Amino acid sequence: ILASILSLIIYWIIRDRHRVRDLNGKHVFITGCDTGLGNSLAKWLDKKGFCVIAACATEKGSQELRSCSSLSLKTVNLNLADSDSIARAVVFVTEQTAGKGLFGLVSNAEGTAPVGPIDWLRIEDFHSVLDVSLLGLIEITLKLLPLLKKAEGRVVNLINAKGLMAFVGGGYSLSKWGMEAFSDTLRIEMQHFGVKVSIVEHGFFKAEEVNSDIIDKHLFKLWNRLTPEIRDSYGEKYL
Repeated sequence: ILASILSLIIYWIIRDRHRVRDLNGKHVFITGCDTGLGNSLAKWLDKKGFCVIAACATEKGSQELRSCSSLSLKTVNLNLADSDSIARAVVFVTEQTAGKGLFGLVSNAEGTAPVGPIDWLRIEDFHSVLDVSLLGLIEITLKLLPLLKKAEGRVVNLINAKGLMAFVGGGYSLSKWGMEAFSDTLRIEMQHFGVKVSIVEHGFFKAEEVNSDIIDKHLFKLWNRLTPEIRDSYGEKYL
């Protein structure tokens, strides 16, 4: 037992010494940087000395992030549900990396997801989250793979672990399970090129605490648009 514990301690020490050195010139592209985890990660990596390229959904988010970061941090507007927007972002990243390749891609953006029974939803409610959190993630990853392979970089997909529990209808859980499958397959295929693929399953953060008022608002919106037949089949007590 003591030998096993000692071996684990030695392994831990050796593992922790394998840190990325010489950060100068290493570019990391992060999606979903307007607020929350993506915003915090962009600031942290910028302070560490990485060349951060932060994708924001709004110009306001871009301006606020640049105002509290170094001059080396660059921002680009990105709508993951729009292929043209993705193409423009890829061109921007290619120009910024200037032939060096992309050291890291961190996917963090999430689409909006109405909360409610599947029977209350429409196909566009599924698209609102899947087009961003899954299909958008896949598209931008595919288009950045040449740069990642050139730098023998890494892909890090951030997945909220609550999405891996199928406790609510809609596209949220579907997108998270899809991200897991995509990441696991990509990891196997990219080993040949020296590209690492990781999944970080995180829980709730203080900045992301659920606002019950917003959930109620969306729930009543779904309820009010139901046909009388469906609404009667559930009843006010169910609501």
